[in-house]
Amino acid sequence: MLALEQLKLKAKALSIFRKILDDQVIKAFLEMLDENGNITAVKIDKYAHFIYLLFQSNENFTEYVWQLVISDENIYIRKCSNKEVVSPMLQQSVKHELKTLQEIAQITSQDIKKEIEHDIFLPDWSTKSEYDFVKMYEERINSIDVLGYGIYANHTVFTYNNDKIAPVKYPDGIRLSNLTGYERERKRIVDNTIAFLEGKPAANALLYGDAGTGKSSTVKAVVNEFSNRGLRLVEVRKADLLKIPDLIEQLAGNPLKFVLFIDDLSFSKHNEEIGALKALLEGTVSARTSNIIIYATSNRRHLINERFEDRQGTDIHINETIQEQTSLSDRFGLSILFSKPDKDEYLKIVHHLMKEYNIRDIENIDLLAERYALERGGRSGRTARQFIESLKSFNTNNA
Repeated sequence: MLALEQLKLKAKALSIFRKILDDQVIKAFLEMLDENGNITAVKIDKYAHFIYLLFQSNENFTEYVWQLVISDENIYIRKCSNKEVVSPMLQQSVKHELKTLQEIAQITSQDIKKEIEHDIFLPDWSTKSEYDFVKMYEERINSIDVLGYGIYANHTVFTYNNDKIAPVKYPDGIRLSNLTGYERERKRIVDNTIAFLEGKPAANALLYGDAGTGKSSTVKAVVNEFSNRGLRLVEVRKADLLKIPDLIEQLAGNPLKFVLFIDDLSFSKHNEEIGALKALLEGTVSARTSNIIIYATSNRRHLINERFEDRQGTDIHINETIQEQTSLSDRFGLSILFSKPDKDEYLKIVHHLMKEYNIRDIENIDLLAERYALERGGRSGRTARQFIESLKSFNTNNA
């Protein structure tokens, strides 16, 4: 027990990685190390409580602690990401603390059970003895521009609400290979994204056109495709456009690349959000950062809805109003039209989805697909997917 007590003292001495001590599983683990005299019932209770918390997310304690390490935002990793000089003292402290955390992470259930001295059944947790925290952390630091740190190390998609960036735990996992049709349109956004990742000139992009044509899916698929190259997505609501300067400030020093995604963008009237978006696109809200780009989708080419009264008045007034309505969309350097597919393109999408959903040839499938589109108000990629999903559901229920 003396070794475990010593380990607890070493844990309490953590400074660089101190926030890890706030984790509820780590708290339960350290509580379990308390000797508490010879009260076996207390030891069993603390053991069971630790197991309960650990198993909520991982049965392997080493892996759990490692995930805490790579998700930790500390002074050392911030200095490394900003290419700042790291003192030998700080480097030594980090190395020492990583060894302590590895020692904690590799404590086995048998190590604890020896101290309980009771034959009651207690679940085991697993560990990984091959993990070398110092070496693994150094490797991550060397690849920090693609792996990231903090919440960005384990997540790809985020939302921005109430002035906070929060990870999306269950994002849409769609990939470019899941999409068919619109190859030319998607190539433009893919090429633009690659240029952005490579530090070459890239444009803010507006994907506009008919509903259900895959505009939003394209943006999400592109981010998923290039997440292993350090690309992340932060979805911004139209209501939060005024707060984007604060968001940019939070992301500006991050080594990763970010797509600020504004979905289904349009304005019914002139308001402050329009001015904020214009300033953002022009880079006047702050110096434009090289790690942030804006992708927006809209069902309209002109993002400000035109009203009947806008067409009234003098020619000068009308021209000024129209210019104001078109100027916002013109500020996007790249505009890509997604129009409804024709019959051949629609059926091409249907047949592609049949393969994806493992649906065998069905008699008169083209006729059924066309009829389904007619009933749903027209052809689109979304309509094609809904049609295939309805077939899949029907086949499953009648199997």
